[in-house]
Amino acid sequence: MITHAETVDRALERITAGYVLPERTAAIESALRGRLASGAYDALDGPAFCEAVTADLQEACPDRHLRLLWSDEPQSLEPEDEDAGRAVFLALQRSKNQGIRRFEHLEGGVGLVDVSLIADPAEGARAAGAAMELAAGTRALLLDLRRCPGGSPEGAALWCSFFFPDGGVHLNDIHDRPAGTTRQYWTASHLPGPRYLDRPLLVLTSAATFSGAEDVAYTLQAHGRAVVVGETTRGGAHPTARYPVTAHITVTVPTARTVSTVTGTNWEGVGVVPDIAVPAEEAPETAHREALRRLA
Repeated sequence: MITHAETVDRALERITAGYVLPERTAAIESALRGRLASGAYDALDGPAFCEAVTADLQEACPDRHLRLLWSDEPQSLEPEDEDAGRAVFLALQRSKNQGIRRFEHLEGGVGLVDVSLIADPAEGARAAGAAMELAAGTRALLLDLRRCPGGSPEGAALWCSFFFPDGGVHLNDIHDRPAGTTRQYWTASHLPGPRYLDRPLLVLTSAATFSGAEDVAYTLQAHGRAVVVGETTRGGAHPTARYPVTAHITVTVPTARTVSTVTGTNWEGVGVVPDIAVPAEEAPETAHREALRRLA
């Protein structure tokens, strides 16, 4: 049986080799080894151990994507197959209707598109386009990301593209540490639905809005294209790899960093701060009133 100390060793090996901010790995290692030496993990079972290590990881380095995850079902210790991981995500987005929860037509010609997942465009583009077809005749639009935990960077760029006039807007870059590469993300030249231009756009957020959903909110806000209404989001801007360290435990390691072309930084650890701060449950009504005010 693998001990807690061996599990921490394996997790630290992955973190040290791949974490996107290598200057922080020494503090992470010092914190976990100190907790091990103090016996803080000795009496914990698997799930509780993962929760405790995750809390200590994020205290040493406030990165919401840096975690130890427990699985009741045994898993392979082989490195995660990229194609298999993609297949799992595509199956998830199919089960969630490609992330489109609903469209609603509100009073005053205001539309609302509720998105629960930022789908990969390879399969999700048509659904996003269909939602934007429904929104095409509205005078203002609410993009509801309050229940959206993230998704695909390519999907985030697609959603942003609907709100810019062409494919010439450089949105952000993602720097990948292990690969030593930088990928640029631009608005798309061709879209599966109509663009939504020259009309008010308000993005609804909550404390649960995370990762790729934050990308959409942050990017549209930074480019001055949308007003964000609701709560400050969770604050996860680092694309992440998953590495099994035991048959039941996986360490998630942020290996890349998103950088806005407008701000030169991102929302990591601080979240997307709303322009109009209200409790999440009040965001739709508040945003609707703001949209009508802007149309008056």
